[in-house]
Amino acid sequence: MSLTAFASLADLTLSLYPDFSWLSSLVETATGWVGLVIIFAYSFLIAFALPGVSEIVLAAPLDLGLSHGAKLAVIILVSGAGKAAGSVFAFHIGRQTKESGYVERALERLPVDVMGWTERKAVQIAQNWGFAGLAAALCVPGFPDTLSIYAFSVLEDDYLKFAAATFVGSCGRLVVTVIGIEAALAFL
Repeated sequence: MSLTAFASLADLTLSLYPDFSWLSSLVETATGWVGLVIIFAYSFLIAFALPGVSEIVLAAPLDLGLSHGAKLAVIILVSGAGKAAGSVFAFHIGRQTKESGYVERALERLPVDVMGWTERKAVQIAQNWGFAGLAAALCVPGFPDTLSIYAFSVLEDDYLKFAAATFVGSCGRLVVTVIGIEAALAFL
């Protein structure tokens, strides 16, 4: 496929999804205590439906009268809580989808064994690492949260442990991001 054809296909694919740039902009300009509600809602939506980068919440210019470190801690905790709540919603959807069998039947018609490969990898991670594996997968900055959340949702049954793992992983991801940014800035 030529580069031009690939670019056209990418543009077509992106045009199929609604434009959520307004929501990212809302997070990037969120101020005050209402800004925390916006961060929670954005993190909730990122966990189960929205394509996007969850680390953007760190850019919120919240003016809460707190030190920089305390402001980051509040943002991380609120975002983690929003992502945990959204992941429980995704967990429920994943469980319902698994029970209906609709997605599995549709994927079985593909020429490639997508379900088999995905399930084998997710099962391997879940068996080897359990909820710690989910938390670790969610700690990787830039990696789509939704992929890990839905993969684990069809394998596990414990809502509380699932929410705890996504909270820890989501907070961990933001901490890793802050440390990476601070380290990069230290060298400049």
